[in-house]
Amino acid sequence: MSDTTLPPIADLLPHSGKMVLLDAVVSAGDDDLCAEVTIRPDSMFSDGSAVGAWVGIEYMAQAIAAHAGWLALRRGDPVKVGFLLGSRKYEAKVPAFAAGSVLRVHAHRALQGENGLGAFECRIEQGGGTVATATVTVYQPENVNEFLSGGTAV
Repeated sequence: MSDTTLPPIADLLPHSGKMVLLDAVVSAGDDDLCAEVTIRPDSMFSDGSAVGAWVGIEYMAQAIAAHAGWLALRRGDPVKVGFLLGSRKYEAKVPAFAAGSVLRVHAHRALQGENGLGAFECRIEQGGGTVATATVTVYQPENVNEFLSGGTAV
């Protein structure tokens, strides 16, 4: 599940600036991506000492987006916007991710429809143990502007 020429995470996401919450891609494959984030006192959503575990769902969503971006770049296509539709059973074993923590965010594509709908099994690891899990459902329309104007249904 790895590629030795992984681009910077910002090149894989349709986000910019401080909204790029992940630090780097560790590994990527056809159905999987692992990203890393170090929690800092000045991290987005930090209270100075920790980031609430509820942000884990966004870390997972960005790992999924990075996977889609990585696949797009491999095909020679531009990185496209996608949407987090929801999650099932987001469970966190910790209330927050403490400053100084290094998190590994794993996303595994379980389902992918021709219509842009997908489901990913995700987990966040810290210190070798799993601290959060979820099944995350996403949608990547072919044409985001048409979708946002109501021209395409999910």
